[in-house]
Amino acid sequence: MHDTRRVHSPHRAHNARDWNPALSRPYVLLSVAASLDGYIDDASPDRLLLSNDEDFDRVDDVRASVDAILVGANTIRADNPRLMVRSDERRDKRVADGKAATPIKVTITNAGDLDADAKFFATGDVGKIVYTTDSSSAGLAERLVDVATVVGVGPTVNAGAILDDLGSRGVERLMVEGGGTVHTMFLTSGLVDEVHLVFAPFLVGDTSAPRFVNAGAFPQDPSHRMRLAETRQIGDCVLLRYLPR
Repeated sequence: MHDTRRVHSPHRAHNARDWNPALSRPYVLLSVAASLDGYIDDASPDRLLLSNDEDFDRVDDVRASVDAILVGANTIRADNPRLMVRSDERRDKRVADGKAATPIKVTITNAGDLDADAKFFATGDVGKIVYTTDSSSAGLAERLVDVATVVGVGPTVNAGAILDDLGSRGVERLMVEGGGTVHTMFLTSGLVDEVHLVFAPFLVGDTSAPRFVNAGAFPQDPSHRMRLAETRQIGDCVLLRYLPR
């Protein structure tokens, strides 16, 4: 897979509408861990660890199986994630299969408020792509010129345009890791193929804390129930794997 950081002129933001339509959109796997009352974090400045070591290893295995991983800008600012495959064995297997050691890293921002020194950009010899609005793309491309490709997708950021552009880059499997605004955007768009939902055995109980999803009109409603494909105990947590469509 080509290095997406060097696809475009460094001083020009790419507009997704300039590309030929993708032959197919990526398969979208949405992954989240939540408390029993549906929170993905608490309101403290420190990251809340919802899962356990066994599940962290499972997530690492899933990451190693995809072509790209997507998180929102809020997740980058709050958690400063590296989004790397941790296992040496899994990285070596990807390289042996002709892939980068870790998947392409993707993020979304409307306002363009991203720090080029964040671990998302600073770690991993792999392409990083930022999707944003047309109005924010030029300035953001200038600031991130050495670390990422910036793609304008119109007046607002939408899941369909993102998937079309990723498909045109050869991305076949996309892992969406949040946060709540990103989960809401993909689920309300009806563009999620698989959901991995891990429940932690406690409650947060703070309405100011972020939740799995925000308010929205979801196609996965009481009349259109998702199919439960798997349940799995992972230590003191449980994995529910759903197929929305």
